[in-house]
Formats: sequence, structure tokens, C-alpha cells
Amino acid sequence: MKRFIALASYLFHPLLMPLVGILLYFWLTKRFYPIPIIKAKILAVVIFTVIIPLIFYFILKNSKLISSAGLPKVKERKIPLLFYATITLTIINFIFPKYQFNIPYLFFSGILYATLLVLIGTYFKQKISLHMVGIAGLCTFIIGICIYFGLPLYGLIAFFIFATGWTASARLQAKAHNHKELILGIIAGGGTQLGLFLLYL
Repeated sequence: MKRFIALASYLFHPLLMPLVGILLYFWLTKRFYPIPIIKAKILAVVIFTVIIPLIFYFILKNSKLISSAGLPKVKERKIPLLFYATITLTIINFIFPKYQFNIPYLFFSGILYATLLVLIGTYFKQKISLHMVGIAGLCTFIIGICIYFGLPLYGLIAFFIFATGWTASARLQAKAHNHKELILGIIAGGGTQLGLFLLYL
């Protein structure tokens, strides 16, 4: 059982959540876009949200600016978070411009604001769970697009609600975070997505 719970930390890693969100979005809306456009956008998301951050991680690790991928110390988080915010801003401006891809634009805007909230938290010595930011943001995004398009995908929504609890249990089991840090992560990730959906859609 412990191994099953711990698996969530890998399956729902924060670096993967933007990619999962975009894959699900294009799966639900594939009839609206040409296949070459979908493939190009997905490839761009892979490069910007997975490959480039991984390369940057190894640079920071070799430079001894961070101790591990989990960023256990609050002070280690500032540079990676600032870098990730820059990447997300690039995606918003060049990959998913607002008037062509309004929903992916809102999704990554939510990711940007959540990242900035976590970054601000580091200046107050607050370690907010990035895992919970990622999975809560993704869960809220999926609920939002299901409501927006009128899609009764209750099984999908139920799975990601379960995944949110599963991930929280994994982080507690690993003693990576306390309850407060998990709750702040849910608020930062889910709250930004919800706020943007309510504001713009």
C-alpha cells in the first residue's frame, strides 16, 4: 500500500501536469484544430515544460545551487521558480496567444500566477507543495473545460479528484510537506485556475 501511495509523487509530478492538461484539452477539442497544429503545440509544450526544465535542473544540480529534484530547502526554490515563470510567460506569448487559444492561454496564465504565488511564498520562508499546485490546478482546469464545453465526463473528473487526494497522501507519507503546505498548494494551483475561469469564461 505504501508503494502504491508513493507512486502518485511520480505519476503526478508537477512538471508533467501542464503537458497532461494540454493533451486532455486537445483530445476533447480535436475537431476544432488541424492535426499538424495540435502536434506542433504538444511538441512545444513538451520542449518548454519538460525538456528545458530538466536541462536547467541538471545545470543547477551540477552547480550545487540545489541539492535534489525535490527542492527540499526553501532557498533552493527561488531560481527554479523564477526560471519556470519565465518559461510559462514565453508559452503564453508565443505558443498559446490569447485570441487564438483562449483556454490554453488561461490554463498557462493560471500556472504562471500559481508559480509566482509559490515564489512569493519563498520570501516568507513558506514551502508550498508544488505537487499539489500541479495536480489541483490540473483538476480544476479539467472541471472548468468540462463545464465550458458541456461535457459530462464525470469519470475523468472523479479520477483527478482522487488523484489530488492520492498525491497529498504521497507527499505526507514521504514527509516532504505538512498539511498547511499541501493546503496552500491546493489554493495556489486550484484557486488561480478557478479565478481565471470565473473571470474570463
